[in-house]
Amino acid sequence: MKYIFFIFLLLAKFTFAQNFQDYKINPIQFNKVKLNDKFWLPRIETNKNVTIPTSFARCETTGRVKNFEMAAAKKGKFCTAYVFDDTDIYKTIEGASYSLAVYPDAKLDAYLDSLVTVVSKAQEPDGYLYTARTIDPANPPSWSGKDRWVNESNMSHELYNSGHLIEAAVAHYQSTGKKNLLNIAIKNANLLVATFGDNKLSVAPGHEIVEMALVRLYRATSNESYLKLAKFFIDQRGKKKYDFKDRNPWKNGKYWQDNEPVVEQDEAVGHAVRAMYLYAGMADVAALTGDPEYIKAIDRIWENMTSKKMYVQGGIGAVPDGERFGNNYDLPNATAYNETCAAIGNVYWNQRMFLLHGDSKYIDVMEKVLYNALLSGVGLDGKSFFYTNAMQIINGVTHKDAEPARSGWFECSCCPTNMSRFLPSLPGYIYAQLNSQIYINLFVASSTELQINNEKVKITQSNNYPWDGNLNVTVEPTNATKFSLNLRLPGWVRDQAIPSDLYKFKTEKRQAFQVMVNGKKVNYNMDKGYVVIDREWKKGDKVEFILPMQVKKIIANEQLVDDKGKISLQRGPLMFCGESIDNDGVIASIKIPSKAKFIANFSPEILNGIVKLKTPAINSSLSGARKNIELTMIPYYAWANREKGEMTVWFSEAK
Repeated sequence: MKYIFFIFLLLAKFTFAQNFQDYKINPIQFNKVKLNDKFWLPRIETNKNVTIPTSFARCETTGRVKNFEMAAAKKGKFCTAYVFDDTDIYKTIEGASYSLAVYPDAKLDAYLDSLVTVVSKAQEPDGYLYTARTIDPANPPSWSGKDRWVNESNMSHELYNSGHLIEAAVAHYQSTGKKNLLNIAIKNANLLVATFGDNKLSVAPGHEIVEMALVRLYRATSNESYLKLAKFFIDQRGKKKYDFKDRNPWKNGKYWQDNEPVVEQDEAVGHAVRAMYLYAGMADVAALTGDPEYIKAIDRIWENMTSKKMYVQGGIGAVPDGERFGNNYDLPNATAYNETCAAIGNVYWNQRMFLLHGDSKYIDVMEKVLYNALLSGVGLDGKSFFYTNAMQIINGVTHKDAEPARSGWFECSCCPTNMSRFLPSLPGYIYAQLNSQIYINLFVASSTELQINNEKVKITQSNNYPWDGNLNVTVEPTNATKFSLNLRLPGWVRDQAIPSDLYKFKTEKRQAFQVMVNGKKVNYNMDKGYVVIDREWKKGDKVEFILPMQVKKIIANEQLVDDKGKISLQRGPLMFCGESIDNDGVIASIKIPSKAKFIANFSPEILNGIVKLKTPAINSSLSGARKNIELTMIPYYAWANREKGEMTVWFSEAK
């Protein structure tokens, strides 16, 4: 208990420095939230017990740890495929640190210290830390460039490595109180400050994340040079000369979001993961500096992404060639890429957009991504993964990059290690506070304690979400106190499939939601998608928030040509798909009658317990024969956890 209390004090002191502008809304930190959730808690525990240990083991067996050992000895040959493989260790350390903050583990703590020692020995005297060059500076891998930083705007990933080092170091420090990794990161960051800036080297980082990381280090140390450097890196975009008439994104700058200054950009372009980290970094810097042009730019880009460039299950980055965004409405199903890391980045960005604006639409997108495009990236066993997240698998596979089955590891294994660092932090996305306003953004069974008007208030959620829409919130102030409880009314309750016209629910009679306090109807206001209950709260007050769990058909904007005449299915926050294992090995030829009714039943015996959808359907074979069948659908996140086979999210609709 003393250990956890120390962490709370540390976070209170260092998560946000005291005397500067920041987001107007504060997220409640992950380790101040105690989960009691049947859906997310087992996944976080699987991450602790399986994903993190497996990731560390694979970092050792694949040579990622060996690269650091060779860099320390300055002897050998870089032995993995990619110059950013160092980050797999950093990301897993970050996830393990978050886990330690909630689940103290002496053995894991000691193992992290041993890894930090390995990392420290690989760092050069001036702070440079990049094993691909340090092992043999005269013969670095081709992506590295012959000298430091010369290929950074392209593919060297030197600053990307620094970014993940810093992210891991701050997480480790905040979780353990130890400075051994933080000191390494500060030494590296100080080298960046000495190297880049006005009248020094200028570069737009080729793979963003160092911007977010430097802001985080600024918050932890109050050293303004880190914040200034983050903004400097962002402002270097659009200064390099490209052939802007060339449609090749590697030649016109779009792949790196380097085609225009950031304040002039209005479209989500290029490598989707890079883009998410850039836009999240812009939000961070805008919050801290008050830069209105940054905010205007990311507002425009967000509108473009959500109205023209997002798949129905929240996936982004449609184009396999470059893992990037396509043109507006370029969302084909057969070649959908949807990298897991892009989904994680999309959660980071939407959380920050909410903290800037206080609008539930950002949490609506975040929730769709969390329960679908992101969660599908890790198997139920915690040690099998998707790098890409397909929209359909027909006859086993659709294109060379589509994954019809999960893998234990990848040569480029950014997604598994990114998942290991994200999942333990999920409790930090549930609650937020703005003075005397408390936001409940995600419906995850949990509790947290807050200070409101100098009073301690405990908030407890109990529910069986996402299977059930009956949500219960208990409010326990030490003394009666007045504040507003802001309950997000999800877009899917308000007949909004996504906050744009890209997808919409097919016309059905909408069921009403209900909200009561202590068993009685209560007055409330609607504000930016929130049910706002403003009252004096007393200990033991109980809120019932009942959301109708209708099965809803989704149709796509007519400009999405692949989806014409088709429907997809959503219930609550979950998208559904059909797998051949549940449907006699047939998926591609199934059509759903336009007047079909859907039955939703919980099935505890499969896939760790899921709601299945069943409906009458038609199997139309190539010969023209029609057979009446019963179609079974499962949540999209759960597909490919049993056997390899066909899958689809969109079904043709029969008249």
